[in-house]
Amino acid sequence: MKEAHLSALSYEDALQAFSDQSLFENKTWRYSPEAFPLTSAQVKQIEQIGQACYEFYKAQETLYLRSVEGKNLLRNRPLKAPWVAAYLDRGKPEALIAHARAKALRGTVPMVIRPDLLVTEDGFAVTEIDSVPGGIGLTAFLNRLYTDVHGDALIGAGAQDMVTAFYEVLASRVPNVSAPYVAILVSDEAATYRPEMEWLASQLRQLGKRVHVFHPDDVMPLGDDICVGIDGDPQKVDVIYRFWELFDLANVSIAEFLLKAREAAQVRLTPPMRPFQEEKLSLALFHHHILEDFWRENLSKQSYKVLAKVIPQSWVMDPVELPPNAVLDAPYVGGKPMTDWSQLINASKKERNLIIKISGFHESAWGARSVTLGSDSSRSDWESAIQQAITMADTSLHILQTYEKPKRLRHPVYRDDGSLYQMEGRMRLCPYYFVDDSVKTANLQGILATLCPADKKIIHGMKDAALLPCFLQSESELNG
Repeated sequence: MKEAHLSALSYEDALQAFSDQSLFENKTWRYSPEAFPLTSAQVKQIEQIGQACYEFYKAQETLYLRSVEGKNLLRNRPLKAPWVAAYLDRGKPEALIAHARAKALRGTVPMVIRPDLLVTEDGFAVTEIDSVPGGIGLTAFLNRLYTDVHGDALIGAGAQDMVTAFYEVLASRVPNVSAPYVAILVSDEAATYRPEMEWLASQLRQLGKRVHVFHPDDVMPLGDDICVGIDGDPQKVDVIYRFWELFDLANVSIAEFLLKAREAAQVRLTPPMRPFQEEKLSLALFHHHILEDFWRENLSKQSYKVLAKVIPQSWVMDPVELPPNAVLDAPYVGGKPMTDWSQLINASKKERNLIIKISGFHESAWGARSVTLGSDSSRSDWESAIQQAITMADTSLHILQTYEKPKRLRHPVYRDDGSLYQMEGRMRLCPYYFVDDSVKTANLQGILATLCPADKKIIHGMKDAALLPCFLQSESELNG
């Protein structure tokens, strides 16, 4: 039986823990005496979502490459979709596209998968799937911090916690190297997350693992290898963990080398630099009526059912000129189908229960930078978001997504003076799955919960939010 609530985390202990160790640069949040509880049914569903996301990445690669090569998508009837690759490649540099299609990368998927799950009245809603996720170190740190509170009931606790599991999945990229040297490269653009990566690396070094964090400028090609300077001597890197977004590739000094000589360099780079795996519009492709049979054929029945339930209805905002008898694959406005995306401007407040956000490969594509919620925006802001999506479409597509409203819930949180209150808020869960390609599974290793004040419609890390790990609630606690 898993134990829970051995002793609450005090406000003083939380303050001390984060004063001793910075996890995010210049970021603060609220603390709680306990982790966020999940039922066994919720944990089971979250585990199923992880496996479904893994299968989705595999199927997405098949879809993209068959689209590129003009091959049929289905087994028993003709279906070709060259427009899929055109969508996913739009605005990308030719060298990056060629790299993503290289045979050497066939079958590679991100080693860490993190969907964003909103907790709604009807269950979970997946708003995006991130393959270069922040929060790995923070979640591992929080799990260790709350161990005395929840014991092995914490999601991700146990013999192999997130720290060691992270290393094992990196080392699996070079199975023939007994003690691989791992370099975690963090770009300037991703500097906010450098402290948590430094903490991860330091924890692994304490376990005797050879792991360091570097800026991309600190590594250099040397013949067919990539090396870093350690104590004045060049050290060959066996595995690179990439912590930069692909839109930032021009600012990564070794990018050209990685694009052209990945296999020759004998370096295993993860996540792979495949931009089609980092586009939010893939969620819209899942719901595209033309592709329904493809997804049914290329996903297990269980995973298709899971994704169909948790991915909100989504559409690609592609402002193409239509013939007179055609309509957009889009929501209705005034009870009628649209023929032009600008007609969405005139949607009623109820019809504007929609999210607009950029798909990817852009500096505003992460966090909540490009997100506009129609029902929570003024008409002028809504119109501006639509016009921006139309204007940018030639190089950066946006998606439109049904807004699944998170439900209100309560959880104990400390005020700034250390007093405790029941915070009413809305919850986003970020489960971290580490991929084991050898057995084709995505294993749940931890969950970061973000509780935002109830008046915030778009949930993201902010100073008024509480960031927590999650634990499995026992039957006695649930019934008590």
